[in-house]
Amino acid sequence: MPVTPVYGSFVGATLGIGAPTNGALAFPASNPWNTDISAEPVDPNSANLINSIGAATGLRGDFGAGLFNGGPIGIPYVTVAGTQSRVAIVFTAFGAESDPGPYPVPPDAPVEGGASNPANNGDRHVIVIDRDNNRLYELFTAFKNANNSWNADSGALFHLDNNNVRPGGQPGWTSADAAGLPIFPGLVRYEEAARGPGGIRHALRFTVQQSRRAYVPPATHFASNSTNVNLPPMGMRVRLKASYVIPANFSTEVRAILTAMKAYGMFVADNGSNWFVSGAPDERWNNTELTQQLGSVRGSDFEVVLMQGLVTG
Repeated sequence: MPVTPVYGSFVGATLGIGAPTNGALAFPASNPWNTDISAEPVDPNSANLINSIGAATGLRGDFGAGLFNGGPIGIPYVTVAGTQSRVAIVFTAFGAESDPGPYPVPPDAPVEGGASNPANNGDRHVIVIDRDNNRLYELFTAFKNANNSWNADSGALFHLDNNNVRPGGQPGWTSADAAGLPIFPGLVRYEEAARGPGGIRHALRFTVQQSRRAYVPPATHFASNSTNVNLPPMGMRVRLKASYVIPANFSTEVRAILTAMKAYGMFVADNGSNWFVSGAPDERWNNTELTQQLGSVRGSDFEVVLMQGLVTG
C-alpha cells in the first residue's frame, strides 16, 4: 500500500546498505523531481526525439536481483547517520566541477558493479545518504584507498531538504552523472515499487545512446558534441502516454513503475544504452518479470514533455 510521502526529510530512514527510506523523498514536493507532469504540453519535436532513441526499442530495467558480470545489478546506495566519519576524496578528472570533500563515505560503501569485482570497468558510482543532515553525496568512478579515503573522477553534494539542490554547483558543471543531476532521486527501488501503482512518487532516470550538446533544467551539463536538434539534450523529460493501458496482469512492481512514468516521467541523465531505466539492486526483484514486462513497453509509447529553458553548448 502507498505510504504518506515525507518530502525533504530522511531522518526517519533506516540505516544501512539499500535500507528502506520509509516514505522519505528527496527535495520538497514542489521540486521538479516530485512534480506531476501528466498534463504538461507535448514538445513539438517529440516524435523526432523519440525516434532518435528508438521508437521500436523496449524499456530495459538496469537493475535486478543477483549478479551480472560478477556485480550486483543496479546502482546501490547506503544510508548513514550524521556521526559517520568523513574521509578525504581525491578527484582524478573533474575536480574543478566537484564539491570538495571530506564526504561521509563508510569503508564498506557499496560500489556500482562491485567494489572488488575485477571485471568492473563501469561507472562505479557510490551513493551515500546522510539521513540526519539531509545530505546526499555521490561519486563517479570511485575506488577506495588503503587509508579509507576515496579516489573518484567527480563528486557532488546535494541538499535533500531544499530546492537549492546543489548550492556549491554552477551551470555547466557535471556531477556523478553526465547531466549534472543527482542519481539517487531517480532510482527505481523495490521498497517503493512493491507498494503498487502510486507507490513511486518521483521521476525516474534513464539513458540514451546519443545525446545533444545541450541540457534542460534541472540538468546542468551536456555530454555530447552533436548539435542535432533531433537528439535528446540532457535533462529532457519523457512520459508514458496517457493512452497506454498498463496491463492488469503485469506484476505489482512493474505496474508501479509504469504508473510513475505516466505521472512523473523520466529524465535523460546519461549516455548509455537506449531506454535503460536505472534502479537499485534488491534480491526481491523478479528479473524475468522486469525483462519481459518492461521490455514490452516501446519507445513509441512515450512522448517528450515540452522543454523549457534549453541551454545549448
